[in-house]
Amino acid sequence: MQIDLIRKVLKELESGRISVDKAVSLFKDLPYEDLGFAKLDNHRAIRRGFPEVVYCGGKSLAQVRAIAKRLIKKKGPILLTRAPADYYDSLKKIHPGLCYNELSKIIFLKNKNGPLKKGYVLIVTAGTSDIPVAEEARVTLDVMGNKVKTLYDVGVAGIHRLLDKKGLLHKAQVIIVVAGMEGALASVVSGLVSRAVIAVPTSVGYGASFKGLAALLAMLNCCSPGVAVVNIDNGFGAGYFASLVNK
Repeated sequence: MQIDLIRKVLKELESGRISVDKAVSLFKDLPYEDLGFAKLDNHRAIRRGFPEVVYCGGKSLAQVRAIAKRLIKKKGPILLTRAPADYYDSLKKIHPGLCYNELSKIIFLKNKNGPLKKGYVLIVTAGTSDIPVAEEARVTLDVMGNKVKTLYDVGVAGIHRLLDKKGLLHKAQVIIVVAGMEGALASVVSGLVSRAVIAVPTSVGYGASFKGLAALLAMLNCCSPGVAVVNIDNGFGAGYFASLVNK
């Protein structure tokens, strides 16, 4: 992590083991590194507590490879979201330790020495079709050092499936609810618990769901207080926000 580098360099500078010029050269890329097509924010971990996450949509394989090489050198956790499988096939040749979650399309590298946060985040989905978005949230949370539990396919069409798991709901520190169609599950879950609920509308549904717009509006108009809503299909955003709440 960048903060570890700063501490190490300052300590060596104070002891006289390195010169001022050497320290400056080690720090020169800390604010950001200009790759020409992108400016890699090397201060992100210091400001936000987690390195810059790379959205791969719209980026060429060559661009993603160049960014990934720089991130790997930092020896911190890595999250590359919405990455095609062939991108992973190429990147794992650079670093065999990289992993790929096919459902969420995330390439990631965990910080194995990072501490796990005490509480767990529960991810709930209305249907099986919502799982890819839920997995994006789960992988994000996992890489950020959270304990995660899942409760998939417990939508309001069979509400008894959810009510059977009330103990799991009540023990969670934060709950993410992922639902398409009419998006009713977020309101139901929030009405049952005292925890913060993060609602994720998905583009799952028939014509009048308008590719997730119906679920988004339903969640924004949720009658149960304590629900925050992220954008349609934004599992990563929900996972990141849940991690901030969980700490």
